[in-house]
Amino acid sequence: MRFHVLIWITIAFTAGLFAKDLPINTTDWTILGDESGIEQHLGRTAIALKGGQAIYKGIDFENGVIEFDVAFPSDRNFIGVFWRSVDAGNYEDFYMRPHQSGKGDANQYTPVFNGNSGWQLYHGEGYGAPTEYLFDRWMPVKIVVAGDRAKIYIRDMTTPAFITHQFKRDLVSGKVGLKNGRFAKAWFSNIRISTDMPAPITGELPEIAAAPQHTLMSYEVSTGFPEKQLEKKYRLEKSDKQGLKWMKLDTEANGIANLSRLQTHRGDNNTAFVKVTIESYKEQLKELKFGYSDRVKVYVNDRLLYSGNNGYRTRDFRYLGTIGLFDSVYLPLKRGSNEIWFAVSENFGGWGILAQLENTNGIRVLNRLQLASNE
Repeated sequence: MRFHVLIWITIAFTAGLFAKDLPINTTDWTILGDESGIEQHLGRTAIALKGGQAIYKGIDFENGVIEFDVAFPSDRNFIGVFWRSVDAGNYEDFYMRPHQSGKGDANQYTPVFNGNSGWQLYHGEGYGAPTEYLFDRWMPVKIVVAGDRAKIYIRDMTTPAFITHQFKRDLVSGKVGLKNGRFAKAWFSNIRISTDMPAPITGELPEIAAAPQHTLMSYEVSTGFPEKQLEKKYRLEKSDKQGLKWMKLDTEANGIANLSRLQTHRGDNNTAFVKVTIESYKEQLKELKFGYSDRVKVYVNDRLLYSGNNGYRTRDFRYLGTIGLFDSVYLPLKRGSNEIWFAVSENFGGWGILAQLENTNGIRVLNRLQLASNE
């Protein structure tokens, strides 16, 4: 019996199941933020963060286990960990919202593309779970990353709070870091990282619902420009289109196009055109349901048809601005070629578009479309 225990311990150490505590100092960590550093808190040496990050220098992480204890107050904040960070603006991200303790949005997994977090595009099952937090005391957190999914453990280290959807970013190695928002300080201790591949994540896994029939599944996306260029712009002119460069963007499986995959929201350049071309066999009206984040202007054959704002807290103090097929326009299609241009503008939280035609009767869509099995 003793022999078998020794063998198991040897295998466990070899496989990295006993991850070693990482040193907490300014030599092994790059700590960012004016109010961040090393402090004593609740009887431990800890990394303290407020409006900052702590990036561990010594590990290149693709798969493995990230564990830490965290202490924070109940104030509004965003406290978590990121991994597979290839640079400051591209990584997989998980964070907790203390002010939403016990609610469905108590925490969030989201990819970050080109510096833009996509929580308004990625929400619901597989992106978070209602979790009750412990405040002002040490609370364990564990992230098990295996291939294209992760198990997220909070407080209970045997049953995950949730399993993520498939990751949106490519499976690459990168840095691991801790993070915290600017509203209150948070402390991290007992930090452990293993880079050995965990067992595959199996069982009942959350799956993204397929896009409904007649959802647009690809777009042409322009280079970015300042939103103010379209102020009182009721008709697009040739000059509005000069100098634009175009790229093709396929949507997620559910039909949402994340524009941050192609664009960087930097300064005033917060808007991009998203173009769809429809060939109509006759003059007709065709309903188009759509969703967007954060603001949109819809032009049909250069004429402004719709303008809307779906941004965070634009409709009430708890309005999140998450994307969905909540709006409709009726496209006045002429016989022949018709161009639908969405001018999509972003503040923060997700830069996206989602659109579905009522049917394809009498039209041909030149962009890729989600069709029924018999079409």
